[in-house]
Amino acid sequence: MSHTFHIPVLGLAYSVDTPVKVARYGISSVVSIVDDILIEKMRQFYTEKNNEPFIPIDAKEEDFRSKRITGYLNLINKIVDSQFRKLKAEPFGPGTDITRYFELLPETSPLKIKYRTMLLETDPDKQHRLQEELREEMVKGEIQVNIMAKVDRMNPDLKGEQISDALGALKGFAESSLNSAVVLSAGMNPRLYSYLENFPDFLPNQFSHFNKTIILKVSDFRSALIQAKFLAKKGLWVSEFRIESGLNCGGHAFATEGYLLGPILEEFKEKRQEMIQELYGIYAKALEEKGIRLNLIPELKISVQGGIGTADENNFLMNHYNLDATGWGSPFLLVPEATNVDEETLELISTATKDDFYISGSSPLGIPFNNFRKSTAERQRIERIEKGRPGSPCVKKFLSSNTEFTDQPICTASREYQNLKLKQLEAEGLSPEEYQTKFEEITEKLCLCEGLAAPALLKNNIIKPKESKAVAICPGPNLAYFSGKFSLDEMVSHIYGKLNLLNDPNRPNLFVNELNLYVDYLKKDISKQIQEMNDKKVKYISKFKEQLQNGIEYYKQLVPKITDQTEVYRKKMLNELQEIEETLNNLNPVVSQEI
Repeated sequence: MSHTFHIPVLGLAYSVDTPVKVARYGISSVVSIVDDILIEKMRQFYTEKNNEPFIPIDAKEEDFRSKRITGYLNLINKIVDSQFRKLKAEPFGPGTDITRYFELLPETSPLKIKYRTMLLETDPDKQHRLQEELREEMVKGEIQVNIMAKVDRMNPDLKGEQISDALGALKGFAESSLNSAVVLSAGMNPRLYSYLENFPDFLPNQFSHFNKTIILKVSDFRSALIQAKFLAKKGLWVSEFRIESGLNCGGHAFATEGYLLGPILEEFKEKRQEMIQELYGIYAKALEEKGIRLNLIPELKISVQGGIGTADENNFLMNHYNLDATGWGSPFLLVPEATNVDEETLELISTATKDDFYISGSSPLGIPFNNFRKSTAERQRIERIEKGRPGSPCVKKFLSSNTEFTDQPICTASREYQNLKLKQLEAEGLSPEEYQTKFEEITEKLCLCEGLAAPALLKNNIIKPKESKAVAICPGPNLAYFSGKFSLDEMVSHIYGKLNLLNDPNRPNLFVNELNLYVDYLKKDISKQIQEMNDKKVKYISKFKEQLQNGIEYYKQLVPKITDQTEVYRKKMLNELQEIEETLNNLNPVVSQEI
């Protein structure tokens, strides 16, 4: 692995073609394969850009969703391979891509050290030999794909049989030419996990190498182990646990009942070897039943993402918790050469403040969602309400799951659902205040299918006149600490500590930032529940508070171990933890007394 970081999935469109932009430099990134309509448009765009004939895959074709995804991934793989071959053949010298490849590497990388040695070599023959060795050791970044396990709408195929969106996406990846990983996120889907068994590429050879690997995006140790055991029993190995902060991340936010990132990482660190042995015991037995015997335990990596803002934080996480990599997502939205952000949205997020980012109820999935107040999609949503036409036309239907009013599932962000729900609300005879609260909850839902796909179409000038130009964007709150637009070189230099792009020198530590998010989340939850408090809710709040308090105690013990920072930094962190603890203890006295 050339780099110690990856670029996680960013919405539907923001990282849909990021590998074409960064993989040749050894940087791995993750592509969403939820939206086959967007993927087909991007396949057409890149096919025609390469002056090749485009043959569309019609929605009336058998298994069209899988075929579109396979076709796009094969094309992206082909483009990246071609880019990488050309890069490797370039001469070393100023301005070449091969030089940029090595200059982007971290200073501690063995490859970077050899590169520096080559530059200092004065003997032409020795220098040439070192250059050839460097070419041989170069590695391109992985083209990884993400499947959100809970986005799993059922669809009738041409024969009238029901097929699942998530299974179709997995098949598209499994039948592609990629040798890379599928990232399974947003919880366990037994049907999807079982379907993995159908594809031999997920099985190892005798040396425990895989053509395709499985990464689980997880938010706590217990759920990670449960999911990994389920897969191991089927002869499927998890090659990486990608731990993500519950709230200090982009996209959907999962509050994990108050479990904080530091204690979660500590548990993975302490139990890592024990977990590997336990999983391997189950895995080896399942493989034997398939007639496969291994000589080695396969590799199991652990990485973390969500809210990392400085090289010092990055290095501390890597070293203290023995991690294999970190993920840097939202900051790359400010890097136009790496991601798809349309000009208007880029301008808005590059000048945004902390208050512009918030956890909302905008997602039709009913999961808290990191939102941006100034997005054009939010503007459009409000305009529709003001015109008396709340909700969106539902074109793609990927998030259609509600059957409250209809036999066929519809989306809660759709105009159809919101009209029906608001009619029901009017008949309830609520007070004006209660009505307004419910009204806002119903109409807060955003069309994410269109909003998260639009930026790629806008940036590449392939949007059609009748298509929605309203852009939804879901950065993590950490983006507030970055202002401006940056080059790929600048952002990578920031990650490795050669440059500082933060707009606030007093930015709190990422653990403190996450803790504040959790306390704010709990405050809002208590204020929502206070009128209808019952034993079950009291117990939930009590457990949540207890986990946060445990986390604060853990961080107090951790602070002295952050030795790469000054005493002033550590003292400031302890003071911030003390303030948060006092806030937590004073949260809603009525509820606290009940607890």
